[in-house]
Amino acid sequence: MTSAIEQPVSAAPRLIATDLDGTLLRDDKTVSDRTVAALAAAEEAGIEVFFVTGRPARWMDVVSDHVHGHGLAICANGAAVADLHAGGRLLKVRALERPTALDVVHTLRAAAPGTSFAVELATGIHYEPAYPPFHLDPGATVAVAEKLLREETPGAGAPVLKLLAHHGELAPDDFLALARGAAGDRASFTRSSPTALLEISGPGVSKASTLELCCAERGISSAEVVAFGDMPNDVEMLSWAGTSYAMGNAHPAALSAASGRTVTNNEDGVAVVIERIIADRARPRIER
Repeated sequence: MTSAIEQPVSAAPRLIATDLDGTLLRDDKTVSDRTVAALAAAEEAGIEVFFVTGRPARWMDVVSDHVHGHGLAICANGAAVADLHAGGRLLKVRALERPTALDVVHTLRAAAPGTSFAVELATGIHYEPAYPPFHLDPGATVAVAEKLLREETPGAGAPVLKLLAHHGELAPDDFLALARGAAGDRASFTRSSPTALLEISGPGVSKASTLELCCAERGISSAEVVAFGDMPNDVEMLSWAGTSYAMGNAHPAALSAASGRTVTNNEDGVAVVIERIIADRARPRIER
């Protein structure tokens, strides 16, 4: 792995794909003035910027003021593509089928007693009584997962974007390894929280696979993508992109997957690289 200074960037990147929490956002959940300027400069230079996050579309207000150009975001770890210019309207959904989600619930209850669940629908989140109060919506239904995943209630007809599973005693990476071993053949498991909170999507659904679909629609190859991330849910995206950077604060799995490393999110690591890309473009071809 090389640093942001040493890592060679694609000669003509066409798309920047960046995670939000722990990556683009500082720890206080703000976007620095430096980063805002870097994003605007990238768009002005003709480079598309995709926000690629585990957040649902309704939690994208942290960056909605900094959307340029197309205004698309990949949300819920690849389960949805949202138009931020249209208030987060979902353009594409890659759902977790409810029977599969129920199967995973039963499997994890047996493999890791004490697991509590939440269900992220396209219309909002619903959760079990024992699920910890992270960012719970006031309109949520509280019930056991088996009831939440019935077709008739809540959110009848709304696609399941992801299932969330929390354990109060297991170490985060141990819980992820256990879940993948127990049900990894039926769904995609990852995590982005510092706690033992798993994010479960449909088979094959990830930030990388949805980003690949969006890039294919635009005729953009992986070699023309520069990606940024910091947690296990970024690993596939960092591996897929032609050039990728793990943040200085990244999880070891992200560091191993990325081809380069930049400084931390609090030091504007994404902006550091974008500024270099823009400066590289401004140099005469003979120098490059």
